[in-house]
Amino acid sequence: MARQPTLFIPHGGGPCFFMDWTPPDEWDRHRQFLENLPGTLPERPRALLVISGHWEEPAFTVQTSPTPPLLFDYGGFPPHTYELTWPAPGDPALADRVHDLIRAAGLAAAKDAARGFDHGVFVPLKVAFPEADIPCVQLSVASDLDPARHIALGQALAPLRDDGVLILGSGNTYHNMGVLMQSLRGGPRGPVVGGAFDAWLTEVMTCPDPEERNRRLVHWSDAPGGRDAHPREEHLIPLHIVVGAAGNDIGRKTLEDHVLGAVESAFRFG
Repeated sequence: MARQPTLFIPHGGGPCFFMDWTPPDEWDRHRQFLENLPGTLPERPRALLVISGHWEEPAFTVQTSPTPPLLFDYGGFPPHTYELTWPAPGDPALADRVHDLIRAAGLAAAKDAARGFDHGVFVPLKVAFPEADIPCVQLSVASDLDPARHIALGQALAPLRDDGVLILGSGNTYHNMGVLMQSLRGGPRGPVVGGAFDAWLTEVMTCPDPEERNRRLVHWSDAPGGRDAHPREEHLIPLHIVVGAAGNDIGRKTLEDHVLGAVESAFRFG
C-alpha cells in the first residue's frame, strides 16, 4: 500500500461550493483544486482522517460512529444548503487506533460516538470525494490550541500514512471573520488581505529543514500579519497537525487563491 501524503486545505466559507455568488466564479479555482485532489494521490486512500477547525475539545477527541450524520453548523445561507448529503461511512476500528496512538504519545484522548461531520469536513469533501464511499473519521483539535502540542499530535498519527490513511487538515490560512463577513454580506472590498502572512507561511512550509519549519510554526503569531490573519487560531491549528504528521517530508504549496478579499492557500507534504 502506497504511503499517503498529508494535506492542509482551506475549506472555504460555509457551504460556498453549493450556492450562487457574485461574481459567479468566486470559488471556481478552489472547487477545481478540490475536484482534482483525488487524482494527485498515489492511490485511493483506505480511509480519511480529517481534522477540522470547527471541532474543539479539552482532549483530542475522535469520532467513533459507523454512520456519522452531518452537522449544519453554519447560519444564514440558502435553504437548500441545509439539505446537502454526504453519507460517508465512519471507521470505528480506525478511530480506536487513532485514540490509541494519541494516548501512546502521552496526550489526552477521548472518544465521541455521537459527533457528526461538520462543514469543515463535508463541504470540501463533497467536492473532492462526491461518491462518499471512502471511510472517514473526524478528529478534534484541543481547545488550548497549543501549537507544539498539535505538532506532537501529528507526529503520533504519522504511522497511519503507511496504512493508506490520508491525514487531512481542514481550515483556512486567513480567517479574520471581521474582514470575511464583510465580503460574505456583499459589502465593498478593499485590497486583498493576508498577503504578508501567506508569504511567511509559504516560506516556512517549504523550508528544506523540517526541524526549523516546526520551530517557526510554533511561533506563528509573531509572523508578519499573523494575528491579523488569525485573531483566534482554530482554523490554522489543523496545519500544525498536518506538519507534525509530515515528518521529514518537505512541503509545497498546491493552491493559492484570492477569495472573499483574502489569500487562501493549501499545502501538501509527501
